Amino acid sequence: MCRNGDLGRLDIYYDYEALSRAVDRSEISSREFYMWRYAEFLPVPSREYVVSLMEGGTPLIRASRLAEKLGLKNLYIKDETRNPTGSFKDRSMSVSVSMAKYFGFKRAVTASSGNAAAALAAYGARAGIEVYAFVPDFAGYGKIAQLLLYGAKVFRVRWIESEDPTVKIMRILVEHGFYPSPSFGPFNPYQIEGSKTISYEVIEQLGWSIPDHLFVPTGSASLLTGVYRGFYDWNAVGWIDGYPKLVAIQPEGNYPFVRAWLERVPPDPDAIRPWEKPPETIATGLEDTYPWDGDYGLYALYETNGYGIVVSDNEILEAVKLLARYEGVFAEPSGAAGLAGLVKAFEQGYVDRSDTIVVLVTGHGLKDPEVIAKSVGEPPVINPDVEEFKVKAYEHYKLRLE
Repeated sequence: MCRNGDLGRLDIYYDYEALSRAVDRSEISSREFYMWRYAEFLPVPSREYVVSLMEGGTPLIRASRLAEKLGLKNLYIKDETRNPTGSFKDRSMSVSVSMAKYFGFKRAVTASSGNAAAALAAYGARAGIEVYAFVPDFAGYGKIAQLLLYGAKVFRVRWIESEDPTVKIMRILVEHGFYPSPSFGPFNPYQIEGSKTISYEVIEQLGWSIPDHLFVPTGSASLLTGVYRGFYDWNAVGWIDGYPKLVAIQPEGNYPFVRAWLERVPPDPDAIRPWEKPPETIATGLEDTYPWDGDYGLYALYETNGYGIVVSDNEILEAVKLLARYEGVFAEPSGAAGLAGLVKAFEQGYVDRSDTIVVLVTGHGLKDPEVIAKSVGEPPVINPDVEEFKVKAYEHYKLRLE
């Protein structure tokens, strides 16, 4: 069941005994490195329904310079900005739209801060499915521009109360026959099946070993749930034995999920309190005032001995800069929240220096160019004169050039 008892979530399980007989991990590893190499672990009944833009197969970067800066030894960045529309949501929407095609839908609707809607619009365009997207009125234009270009019908919805208004109007359209395709479980069980492939890839990229900690930017907790389910699947078929500590990161302007973990509430949707006011954070992708997959997300934290971390907007911006300047990875604020959480977790003693750590970087910096521009300022304008160049170099960058 879900909050208020009015909506259930379908959790998908597989015949793991049959899967372990049908495919082995050496065969999986011989296939092309993208999400659909794991087709047996995904719900689409036949390849003929698969809608793909070659999502997944993203790099796991050994972040040596950043690790040295932070005082760590074994730090990895899973760079989900490399997906076709610039975020991990492409995995979710590839599965979701494939299922819409299988069921014969011609129109899909979503409620999203931007990334899930952009992914849905792209895959909808690929499949010939008409997409209607409701986004918050404060969504960045970088995300909205993607939607419009893909041909989605976009509506910015005013957010003046704590309840997410985009979800409210999306549910109305679902009652009128639209296929529900947001990136959270109670309305769309198939999307979690895409994000779980992140865990499959991490395991393979680490040589079939399990990291000690995996840091996950968290809004609705659907990504956290998907990441857990990936490890669950491969434990169930006997390919791995154990789990990393899963770590949920939320901004201090909106942390209903981490608050529930801090309060040790049971993994029951009715036990999780919604955030009492509209979200206030630069991490607009994490502004879910109610974590729709929070019950399963709490279960994932409890089962893996994981934990939650709350970070400030300033800490998130610093993480954006660290990723760019030390590893060349350009992340939006929501995408960099995991690194902000790692920095804080290390300071608070949750992480040992020698631990193997994976941080998910979930969305590209060009998704939120306005926020990034404000944080770095404008470069100086000069004439092609070397003396003026020297003066401005000192004034703006504190560089003394002889």
